[in-house]
Amino acid sequence: MHGGEETGESDRFLRLLIERGDDPVTLEATVRAARSRSELVAALPVEETRRHTRALVRGVLAALETGGPGEDVLAAAGRLGSDRARQGVPVAALLDGFQAGRAHLVRSLVADGRRTGVPDGVLLDGVSRIDEITTRLVHRMVHAHRIAELEMARTTRESRVQMLRQLLHGEAVPVLAPLDPAAAYHCVVSDVSDPAVAARLEAALTAAGPGLCGLVDGRFAALVARLPEPPPAGPLLVAAPPAPPRDVAPLYELGRRALRAGADAGLAGLRGLADLALLTATGGEPGLGRLLADGLLGGLDPADPFHRELAGTALAHLDHGGRVAATAAALHVHANTVKYRARRFQELTGRPLLDPSGGAAVARAAHLWWALRHWLAETRP
Repeated sequence: MHGGEETGESDRFLRLLIERGDDPVTLEATVRAARSRSELVAALPVEETRRHTRALVRGVLAALETGGPGEDVLAAAGRLGSDRARQGVPVAALLDGFQAGRAHLVRSLVADGRRTGVPDGVLLDGVSRIDEITTRLVHRMVHAHRIAELEMARTTRESRVQMLRQLLHGEAVPVLAPLDPAAAYHCVVSDVSDPAVAARLEAALTAAGPGLCGLVDGRFAALVARLPEPPPAGPLLVAAPPAPPRDVAPLYELGRRALRAGADAGLAGLRGLADLALLTATGGEPGLGRLLADGLLGGLDPADPFHRELAGTALAHLDHGGRVAATAAALHVHANTVKYRARRFQELTGRPLLDPSGGAAVARAAHLWWALRHWLAETRP
């Protein structure tokens, strides 16, 4: 076939394609084919599928005439991908529908071309050009779909984290998913500001049940239905008892105070807010701690390393209920060393570590514990 004849046959194929593209019957058949391959696409209004199908078919026609899809055609494909993402249609279902519509249109064109005598070579060349164009359209659709999904995920997450911030700050806001206004949640606070570490903590805390996590006041915080077992190791986390979302603001403030006290004590891992009650209360009154230290520990010299060692042993002794063996194990020393240090502490301060005689024995022990913690914190090198 000569060049002029080839051009004539190609023009005939193009005219056939244009006629097909403008044919309402072909358009409706293509729409039905697209909807038949995807239940999610079929669930959309028919006019929605028709609108996008018409735009893409006309875009392919324009691209065949100009040698390739222009930006307007690619933009139409991008709008299809973006719209389907916002309509909740997964990219796989979108592609199933698109490819089904394309396959139906190509089959119709090939059948009409053969019936009207268009040579197979011209038909093959035309179908190849259509495939090149639709491949570029698919790439644009998938890219736009992914961008829209990311934007929606970011927007949804931002709105949820904003709700978390407002609840923890005591603002009156509607309690929306993933939280249930009638359920109770543990308020968990931390000093973690690294997004990567925060993401790992979120995965650990929400693995046990539903919850909402985010950075509040620059630090990781969460409302979770259940605490993980075993508790995650790593940075200090303070978890309050469960409460309805509208009642978590005071617990958040208490948790932040407990977190500071726990951090000063060198604690790590997941800790209950109630378990840190004494640390929190005493840590919030440094003036009283200083008064107690001055009144109860006047015989100790802050500049003497041995005296600091005695104070550390005395504090461990109180923490372990006066049990010598447990104190020795915690300090990695011999039991006789604990007994000796306890005796020297009493000689220097004029008071025993535990004095059950008389009344207010618990208060005296708590005061001494408080004085020792404050003294050690102030004399730490």
